[in-house]
Amino acid sequence: MINAYQQYQQNYILTAPPEKLVVMLFEGALKFARLAKKAIEEKNYAEANNHLIRAQDIIMELNASLNMDYEISKNLRSLYNFIYQRLVDANVKKDSKAIGEIEPLLEDLKETWHEAYIKVSGLKHGKQN
Repeated sequence: MINAYQQYQQNYILTAPPEKLVVMLFEGALKFARLAKKAIEEKNYAEANNHLIRAQDIIMELNASLNMDYEISKNLRSLYNFIYQRLVDANVKKDSKAIGEIEPLLEDLKETWHEAYIKVSGLKHGKQN
């Protein structure tokens, strides 16, 4: 049975606009990458593997959702492929440095999408910046 908090989270996700979902995905990817990095440093490789697979799945989902009709999507695809490959490398080699390389990229992408979400959200509510 789902408790009240889980129900709230589920409803929040199901009703979130697409722009907010992208931000949430990046937050998740960052969270799992950081947890994996910590697990590697603690030599808990099974836990690191689980977290890295979750981060990889998120990046694959973001990559698959790109609309390739836009030039920026080609750039994002290259960036997502790079991030995904570093996550795989980190998992295979249990290399926390590979995660450290992509953390700033994930953080920047999250912030960029967050700013876009705020801008789009403001436009939808009749506000202009």
